Amino acid sequence: MTANVDNNIFGNRARLKELRVEHRDLDFAITELSRNATADQLRVRRLKKQKLRLRDQITRLESQLIPDLNA
Repeated sequence: MTANVDNNIFGNRARLKELRVEHRDLDFAITELSRNATADQLRVRRLKKQKLRLRDQITRLESQLIPDLNA
């Protein structure tokens, strides 16, 4: 049981790192696109929504990694 929990925590931390990198990359892409006056605004909006979804996933994973103090 403990090994399974440890693997799950390790997997969550690895996934969290991936999501943070993807979030940062999207932030950079949005910034670069926004600098261009002729940028496709629909694409920029879609990237922003994707970035928000990633932020939600990051928040969920972070809350799973915090130990329950009532346990």
